[in-house]
Formats: sequence, C-alpha cells, structure tokens
Amino acid sequence: MSLFRVKYLSFFFILISIFSFFNIIYSYYFNLYLNLNTYYFCFIVSAVIGLFFYKVKTGEKKPTIFEKILTVLLGYVLMPLVLTIPLYLSIYNLTFLNAFFETVSGFTSTGFTIFENIRHIDQGLILWRSSIQWIGGLYFLYSIIFLIDIYDESLKKSLTNFLSFNSTEVLKQSIKILLLYSGLTVSIFIILNIFGIRSFNSLNLAMTIISSGGFLPVNELSSILINDFQVIIFSILMLISFFSIFFIYNLIFLRNKNINFFYEDIHLFLYFLAVVSIFFIFFSYNNNFIYSFLSLVSSISNIGISLNVNQNNLNFIYILLVVIGGSFFSTSSGLRFLRIYSLTKYSFNQILSFSRPKNVFMNKLVFSKINFDFNDINKYFLTILIFIISLFLLTILLSLSNIQFEYAFKLAILTLMNTVNSSAYGLSDLDFQNLHFLTKYFLIFFMIIGRVELLSLLLIFKKYLFKN
Repeated sequence: MSLFRVKYLSFFFILISIFSFFNIIYSYYFNLYLNLNTYYFCFIVSAVIGLFFYKVKTGEKKPTIFEKILTVLLGYVLMPLVLTIPLYLSIYNLTFLNAFFETVSGFTSTGFTIFENIRHIDQGLILWRSSIQWIGGLYFLYSIIFLIDIYDESLKKSLTNFLSFNSTEVLKQSIKILLLYSGLTVSIFIILNIFGIRSFNSLNLAMTIISSGGFLPVNELSSILINDFQVIIFSILMLISFFSIFFIYNLIFLRNKNINFFYEDIHLFLYFLAVVSIFFIFFSYNNNFIYSFLSLVSSISNIGISLNVNQNNLNFIYILLVVIGGSFFSTSSGLRFLRIYSLTKYSFNQILSFSRPKNVFMNKLVFSKINFDFNDINKYFLTILIFIISLFLLTILLSLSNIQFEYAFKLAILTLMNTVNSSAYGLSDLDFQNLHFLTKYFLIFFMIIGRVELLSLLLIFKKYLFKN
C-alpha cells in the first residue's frame, strides 16, 4: 500500500455506503423489493473497505505526484467494482462484464449503456445508476485537487491565491467542492420540478447534469421534455457543468473580486456566445434552433444527451465541440477551451515573431494579468498529442472489432471525451450489449484514461521508461 494513498479513497467508499443506505430506504418506501438485497451487500462491502482504508497507516512523507496518480487510477478500478454489485446481483441476469461496463460508464460520466429498454428496469436500479454518476463526478473534482501539481500555475491561481496546496488549503477546497456540488444538485432538482418535470425524473436528471453524465431515467429525453420551454430550461441548466463549479460561489461570496478567479469563465462565456451566435445565424434556417441549442450545450458540457432529431449535417460540429470541452474545474471533459486558446495564441505569436522580429508579442490571457510560459505550452501540446495517439489507437481497435470506421472514429472521440452516444453524433443506435468482450474491455480502459488527466499518462511513462 506504500504507493497508494488509500486514506484518500476511504471517504468515497463511505459515500458509496451512504448512497446504498439511501437506496435501501427508497426501496422500502416505494415497495421496490426486487433488488433490495443487492444494496445491503453493497452497503456492507463499501463500509468495510472504507473503514479499512481509513485505518491504514501511511507514512508522513508527502506523496509524490506518481503516487497520487496511481491512487486516482486505483479508485477508478476499485470503486466501480463495488458499485457494480447491485447491477451484477440484480434480477436482470447481467454478466459481470456487462455490469462492470455499465458501472464504469456511469462512474466516468460517459453514459454508454447496455440496457436496451430503461422502462424494464425498476426505479431503485435507475436511481442507483444515477448515483454512480454523481459519485463519479464528485470523485473527478476531488481528483483535480489531489493532482493539482500536474496543472500549470495560472490554473492554480484561478482557484486559490496559494501556489502550493498545504493540508489546510486542500481540506478547505474539498469541503467547498462538496457543498457546492451537493447544493447545485439540489438546485437543479428544484428548478426541474418547478417547470413541470416529475420528481423522480428531476432527481435523476439533476445527478446526470451536475456530473456531466449521460444516463437517462427513460429511453428518450423527449418523453420528459414535452414542450419548448422545458427544453430551454434544461439546456440552460446543463451549462452548470460547462462553467467552473466555483464560478457562482466566487461571483456571490468572493469579497475581493480578483480577475484571476474569473478569467477562465469569462473566456468560456465569450466562446459560448460566439458558438450560439454562429448556430443562430447559420443553422436556424429550418426553425429548430431550440433543438440545436440543446445539442450544442450538451456537447460543450460533454453530457451528450439530445432529442431524437435528425441533424446529420451538424454531427461533425457537435463532435468538435465535444473535443474542445469546458472548464478545468468542472465535471466536463474535453481538451479544454482555454488550453486550445492559449496554445493557438502562442503559436501565432511565435509565427509573427519571425515575420516581425522587432515587435514584442505578449503571451498573456485576455481579461487577466496572467502570462502563460513555455512550460505551460509544453503541457498543453503534450496533452493534445496524447489525445491524438489515444484516438488513433482506439479507432484502430474498434475498427478491428468490425465496427464501421466512421462509427469507430466517432465512438473513440466520445469515449475519450466521456460523452454519451446520441443522435447528435449519429450514434444513437449502437448496441453495446452485443459488442465483443474485448471491445468492451477496450472501451472500459479508455473511458478511465479519458477521465484521468491525459498528462498523467506521460508522467507514468516517464517513471518507468525514463528513470534517469
């Protein structure tokens, strides 16, 4: 256990036991006894592991970034194994691989599902699938804090005035994340209820939105959103997982309004306005802008769910928006807009510096006093390079699994970006249950890779391949 900081994982196993207990209460209250025993098993197992990990003694030496990365990766394997219990032991006769695939898909907030008809699942298990997403989204946010040393200094400044996190600062930010994450979930649930969506669907959708997940409590979103006003409200709520989870908190409670705390969200807001304007001007000619708006917001927030509307001409654009992604400190995935913007600006400045050597070009972010240096650019470039290599590798593997190349390419992007397949990308008819077992293992592996900061892979390779 010396390489793993399992005490960090103990909190999440206790959290799993709490959600198991909630599901037990829910099942008793609504007389849902079909899978009741499975939640008892999950409650006991998660509580025992959580207490055991909490009691494990670790050295007082500060963990290395390598140990932290291994700990986060361990969590993405162990926690889905425990969360799989109610699915595997349910009455639906799922194989362990199918149950584990469904769990990893939810925990990484991807949303691929092996269930063909959600209506055949009892409400308790539907709620459990949404709980898996919620826990996974929180784990992802905590992992950002845990792996904060991977990120550039400018990103740290957008979160805190401290350039190096001590234990007090980590605890402070962790509590803040838990309160914000829970509070936003409740707020989304209340708003959806106010606008006429039944409570059970509102609860599941709230956990899906806040975690940038893709699980739905029904087969089609159109059976929940029955009018245009609900579609607009739902689309706006999905923006919560596009912007930083700290944005609303800093806007309301931050006394000294330091621009550094808002520079990323300002860039994202301008990017969002530009994309919406382009869609409204060029792609609203057939009067279905509301449906395009939902798919647009769903793509930039890496949720991916959409209404079943034929928009084949926009599939590529939605895929591109998925790759760009949202805020660093959100549950969305993607390469991140600010990373792409900074790398593009730096590249243009380098080109211009050769053509106009007498001029000085500042590598400075607009609306802030932050300059990004060469080390930051190296990290951005390496992240994109690793993404391209992973995309190429997964596309080849999926193509060898008898999946059409176009579908394989799209599915590879959605897997690495942890975004659910839907009609917005022309992949709503994929049958994950009948995929070859090796293909499912490939998807499981790359769903986890996509959720972990891609730069961490390079650090692992460096540890083993370049020891000197």
